[in-house]
Amino acid sequence: MSISHHDFTAAVSAAIRAPSLHNSQPWRFRRCPDQIHVLADLSRTPPVADAGGWAARIACGAATYNLQLAFAVAGQPMAVQWRPDPNEPLLMAVLRPTEPRPPTPDQLRLYRAIPRRHSNRRPFLPQPVPMAVRHAMIAAAAEEGAWIDLVVGAIPAAAVSEITHAASRVLLRNPAYASETEADAYDLLPLRPLADLVGGRTLTDDPLIAVLGTAGDAQQDHLLAGFALQRVLLTITDHGLASALLSQPIEVPSAREQLRIALGRYGTPQMVLRVGYAGPTSPTPRRPVADVIEASVDGTTDPSTRALRP
Repeated sequence: MSISHHDFTAAVSAAIRAPSLHNSQPWRFRRCPDQIHVLADLSRTPPVADAGGWAARIACGAATYNLQLAFAVAGQPMAVQWRPDPNEPLLMAVLRPTEPRPPTPDQLRLYRAIPRRHSNRRPFLPQPVPMAVRHAMIAAAAEEGAWIDLVVGAIPAAAVSEITHAASRVLLRNPAYASETEADAYDLLPLRPLADLVGGRTLTDDPLIAVLGTAGDAQQDHLLAGFALQRVLLTITDHGLASALLSQPIEVPSAREQLRIALGRYGTPQMVLRVGYAGPTSPTPRRPVADVIEASVDGTTDPSTRALRP
């Protein structure tokens, strides 16, 4: 089953609305006759902030969700296979057409949320997050093979807040790390003092903190985490709420382990989310679709690309 250039570019325009660390947008897309490839673009990966490639894989996983959703809304579902070829380390995912069918109402709602979803750095209103939204977040993550823990209560929220602040302080001790983030337009929140990011307040002032994670911590788990994360973010947006992502406690190994212990989880935390009601903000800019499309359709890659760091 061939994939038209029109459908491909329309889906890519949705895919690039996914979040990425410091708005790095570390992805490229390639159309083959009967499949779509999602590739990591290491020329866009922050060399200090994402030295291990974790954030690039999260971003590529999130972009893959949008890509698959766009095709589903067009009536062409796609099956996703993660990292199918060990000889092509930049290849993050392959999407292949399955039996055509109309989109579901849920798919249509989530697709309409794509252009409205972006990280909101404003202080959230004190209005609580409805239980229906909380349940929908948990279900969205579970349906994609991930989990979400909602941090409920003042003491657990204070623990996560302190872990996040401590991780931020550790990261900012590296001058190269701090300077790398200084001039970027961010989707995930930048590595500056967190009180500056939420209007001088702490995370305990937010209506809801959530932690998304996976059973393991291999490269495929990172892709799966990004895929599930994007569905959760679109679910939040569809319900009329705002969200923001905090990567600091994930980037510092000791903080990540502290977070896992605080949650009482055997799995691996992959992202911290702030969720609540907030005033409107503008989305961060995106690269033109033409800039993220591989010219080749014969399965080859640009020989100048490098292998994703383990």
